[in-house]
Amino acid sequence: MFDENMIAMCGAYCGDCGWREKTNCKGCQASQGKMFWGECQVAKCAIGKGYTHCGLCNDVPCDTLKEYFNNPEHGDNGERLDNLKNWAKSEKSFIPLGTYKEKNSST
Repeated sequence: MFDENMIAMCGAYCGDCGWREKTNCKGCQASQGKMFWGECQVAKCAIGKGYTHCGLCNDVPCDTLKEYFNNPEHGDNGERLDNLKNWAKSEKSFIPLGTYKEKNSST
């Protein structure tokens, strides 16, 4: 089931996050950028612009968002950007991170 309150501003979906239960995280929207791991610059920017997620911003994907996409430990292969684009079109679904093949795959 898709819960719009679980949309992360960066394009991840908090309802599918393994860390949420482990850390008692309420999700990106409820945490308002003050995550269990520290302050989220992506969320801080989206909140400052009055957006519920970065897909609503004309600058998507900006340099700050690209840094999150390309993080070696927590990045993705395009799922977040596709989620943001879909959510901007009011689609009520998500693509789990790790679904797409690796960017540098030779297959």
